[in-house]
Amino acid sequence: VQLQASGGGSVQAGGSLRLSCAASGRPGGMGWFRQAPGKDREFVAAIRWADNGKYYADFVKGRFTISRDSAKNTVYLQMNSLKSEDTAVYYCNHRGAAGGVVTDYWGKGTLVTVSS
Repeated sequence: VQLQASGGGSVQAGGSLRLSCAASGRPGGMGWFRQAPGKDREFVAAIRWADNGKYYADFVKGRFTISRDSAKNTVYLQMNSLKSEDTAVYYCNHRGAAGGVVTDYWGKGTLVTVSS
């Protein structure tokens, strides 16, 4: 599975960005993680393909929205009310499950910089 992410960039605090990630294969679910300088990678949001179930980290609830285009195997992350602490490299994740085996694929990451 190949993942192509786009949409990162620089924005001022309070602004918005939209990330997108297109997968070459249908997932069981897709999501976004992020890694800030000097910190571990952390979960941001995920969406389950079968029923559109959505999950968010507490620190983005009410600000970020994850959505999908199942026909295009594409996931989106609409980020509003951005804060300087949202600055990080954002990674797209594709999770598949076949025969009871879960496989994760990762995109290369897209940088989001929020200036205060």
